[in-house]
Amino acid sequence: MRLLLGISAAVLTTTVLTPVAAAASPPVRETAWVETGTDHDHDGKIDRVAADIARPATGGRVPAILDVSPYYACCGRGNESQKKTYAPDGTPEQFPLFYDNYFVPRGYAVVLADVGGTNRSSGCFDDVANGNAVVNWLNGRAKAFDAPEGGRPVKADWATGDVGAIGKSQDGATAIGMAASGVPGLKTIVPIEGVADNYAQLVANGAPLATPENTGSSFTYNERAAELCKPFEADLKARMGTNGDYNAYWRSVNYVPDPGRASVLIAQGFGDSVVAPNQFAAYWDALGRAGVPRKAWLSQAGHVDPFDLQRAQWVETLGRWFDRWLKGVRNGVEHEPAVHLETTPDHWTDVRSWPPAALPVTVYPSAGGTLGLRGSGTATVVDDPAVGREDWAAGVSAAKFTGPALPAAVRIAGSPSVTITASSDKTAARVGVALVDYGPADVRATANYGSGIKNLTTRSCWGESRPGDSACFLDTATDLVHVDHRIVAAGWADLGHHASLRHGEPLVPGRAYTMTFTLSALDHAVPAGHRLGLLLGGTDGQLFDPALPVLGDTLTFDLARTSVTAGLTKPEH
Repeated sequence: MRLLLGISAAVLTTTVLTPVAAAASPPVRETAWVETGTDHDHDGKIDRVAADIARPATGGRVPAILDVSPYYACCGRGNESQKKTYAPDGTPEQFPLFYDNYFVPRGYAVVLADVGGTNRSSGCFDDVANGNAVVNWLNGRAKAFDAPEGGRPVKADWATGDVGAIGKSQDGATAIGMAASGVPGLKTIVPIEGVADNYAQLVANGAPLATPENTGSSFTYNERAAELCKPFEADLKARMGTNGDYNAYWRSVNYVPDPGRASVLIAQGFGDSVVAPNQFAAYWDALGRAGVPRKAWLSQAGHVDPFDLQRAQWVETLGRWFDRWLKGVRNGVEHEPAVHLETTPDHWTDVRSWPPAALPVTVYPSAGGTLGLRGSGTATVVDDPAVGREDWAAGVSAAKFTGPALPAAVRIAGSPSVTITASSDKTAARVGVALVDYGPADVRATANYGSGIKNLTTRSCWGESRPGDSACFLDTATDLVHVDHRIVAAGWADLGHHASLRHGEPLVPGRAYTMTFTLSALDHAVPAGHRLGLLLGGTDGQLFDPALPVLGDTLTFDLARTSVTAGLTKPEH
């Protein structure tokens, strides 16, 4: 069992980290209720965000690591679903994850803030503004109090004002949005499987993934907000719309066009079905265009924190990243290879850039079920929303095409694009496309929303434990499964949005429409002897809400005008 550092002596000999403070004083644990400046729940009072803080008791001003989350009471964080806990007097006790255990002894404050309307916050779900309010308070620009109502003013006179926002999934999306807002004081963000484009997360190229009733954040609300925030949620859903059009609301929550200036350490799993890797790919490209300092950890896992993939390496990298951008330590982390990449399960390499320079190759399906450099014929698919893409791979309710066995291994990396030409016998149609690697392999178990990891019964410790807040977490191992195929990229669309995502239109039955869209990003090595496959289907029952209307259409694909283009190169070793 490794205490405190949780990294090997070999790592310490080559890496400069902020040392653990020699003082044995217990950290200060307190809560500040920060005013947001809004009254989203319309109770006549300014909303307050509960910010639970762990910080050094001595040593002057310190930077802050901030995780803004709606999940601290409803769902928990980490692979053990840890929730916040409190002492009888309300003092914060358990902070989920290892951030407070590890970073407070190293001269950081850790602030875990409840999104509006969740846990101990008032107001409604306005995550980016909620996080920005906390950053403003840490910089002396917002008010806070020691109680949810009334109370005495609280100042962050212990803070330097330099903030790093971190978090997985929704928490990561919030960090991305905060960076895009340009809030002063936010120096860096660490989004882990975070959403950068909310439209792409909830609408697949014009096709809404869920009904309005099953879209939103109300499941995270506390009892008070569940009632008071109904008008807020109704207004939000009205602004989203139900027709799949990319409207003004979706533009306002798409952070890709202007990602801000805060440096970014980002993590993404290519097997993630919760937040598809196309979110990462678009954001990563935008960061590069904007000249933002960036670093990425890319795995073949699902919706997983790197802490549960390469624990020692991740903690070391995270510590050096925060030291660089929050304390100004010139440790060179930004000059190292930009991408830490898992090529196959548990095999990692460092590369300077992503995606790699690659040869774009376009292949076409043919009516005989083949995939090659020229297409011909047609294929007919009857839409069945009860069948998902894993069934498609076996040829159920989809048209399946395979190429010849590969004479040598190839690497497919980046964001493939697909062009489909199809007609429907109805006035509306959804289309789904998947790229498949057919051949035996041992892979991370990520199909059907699997994570690709499993918990062990042993624990390792990462920082200092306190009463009610252990620094020891369940270890994990790779969860492998033997497969005869693997879906490596997929994409979906509403055919009525063929001309523009801004405005859909009813289809003319029998008329062919051409539409081009990207598939989910990937970095996948296809071994020699395997075959590449292409699946053409309708509604993907593995993705779309079963409560959505059943379209019941029959699609006819013009295969000579249907193709997929991907970048191919030699595999990394």
